Amino acid sequence: MKDKKDFGFGTQIRKSPYFDATVKWGATGFSVYNHMYIPRDFGSPEQNFWNLVNEAILCDVAVERQVEITGPDAAKFTQLLTPRDLSKLSVGQCKYVLITNNDGCILNDPVLLRLAENHFWLSLADSDVLLWAQGVAINSGLDVKITEPDVSPLQLQGPNSGKIMEALFGNTIKDLKYYWLRELELDGIPLVISRTGWSSELGYEIYLRDGRKGNILWEKIMGAGKEFGLKPGHTSSIRRIEGGMLSYHADADINTNPYELGLDRLVNLDIEANFIGKEALKRIKTQGAKRKQVGLIIDCDPLQGPNTTFWKLFKNDKIVGKVTSAVYSPRLKKNIALAMVSINSSEIGLNLDLEILSKRTKATIVEKPFYDPKKKIAIS
Repeated sequence: MKDKKDFGFGTQIRKSPYFDATVKWGATGFSVYNHMYIPRDFGSPEQNFWNLVNEAILCDVAVERQVEITGPDAAKFTQLLTPRDLSKLSVGQCKYVLITNNDGCILNDPVLLRLAENHFWLSLADSDVLLWAQGVAINSGLDVKITEPDVSPLQLQGPNSGKIMEALFGNTIKDLKYYWLRELELDGIPLVISRTGWSSELGYEIYLRDGRKGNILWEKIMGAGKEFGLKPGHTSSIRRIEGGMLSYHADADINTNPYELGLDRLVNLDIEANFIGKEALKRIKTQGAKRKQVGLIIDCDPLQGPNTTFWKLFKNDKIVGKVTSAVYSPRLKKNIALAMVSINSSEIGLNLDLEILSKRTKATIVEKPFYDPKKKIAIS
C-alpha cells in the first residue's frame, strides 16, 4: 500500500471523514469531485465490479455534498429548482430530480430527500448547486435558509447489502422501501439511511451526520460485513453504464436538456409552480429535441478502461455525435457505451463509425439500459 504522502494531497481540496479509513483499506488512487478527494482505485476495476454484483462493496461518496433547504418556505423554494412535480413527495421519501437553469438545461441530477415538512437535502452530483441555490434564494422573496450541513454519505451496494444492514440495524431495516429514508443511530452515531445508490444494484446510502466519526463508522460497517464478503470499493463505471446511469459532466452538462436524455418523466409542465426553466422547456418540448442519448455496442477488442475523452461518431464521414461513457462489460462480454447523437442518426440498429485515438471502428445503436432495464435488482 502506498504511503499517503505519495498522493500529493493539499489543503485546498477537502478530504472526506472516511479518508484515513479508505487509505488503510487499500485506496491507491483518488480524483476530485465537488472540490473533495474521492477514492477511485482499490485495485482491479473488474474485480470491483464482480465484488459489487456478487457480494457487496462499501464506497466513500462523501463527495455527494448536501444542499440543505430549511425554513417556512422550504417546500415552495425546492419546487422552484426542479421541473419534477414534488406535490406528492412525502416526509421520509426521496426522488431523483433535475436542477435546471433558465434555458431548461441541466445543472445537476441529485437525489432529493425530504426529512421533514420544511427540511430537504439535495444529494449532489458534481457541480456547485449550493451557490446556485443561495443565489436563487436572494431574490426569491421566500423565507428559506440554504446551507451545506455536516453530512457525508457512504454507499453500501450489492446483493448482500441487505444482510449487512440487518446485522447493523436489526430486522426492521428490511421494511425500508426503495427511495425512502429513515433517521437512525448506530452506537450513538447519528445517521440517515436511504434505499438508494449509484449502482443499479440493491443498496443503501448511509448519511453520517457527524464528520468526527467517519473512520469509526467505516470500521463498524466493514466489521459487520466481513462474513458477507464485503469489500472496500469505488463506484463502478462498468455497472453504472450497464444500468444506463448518468454521470454529470460526461453524459449530461449545462448544455443538455432533459428531453435529449429521455427524461421526460422528470419534467411536469402542467404544475402551477413557475420553476426555473419552465418556459424554455415548453419551447423545447414543442420544437422537439435535436439530439438524443443512445446506447452503443462498440465492435473492437475489449476496452482497457473507461474513455477519458469524448470519442467522435460519424455517419457517411460526417460527425453526428460523440461517445460520452464507454467501458468493457465482462458480464456482457461487450464494449458498451452511452452516446449523444443527432436526432436523425439515433434509430436503433443504425451502424456508425467511431474514432478512437485516430482509429476508426464500428458501433451499433442499441436499446439501453444494457442490463436489467426495469431495475428489478435495485428495487427488489
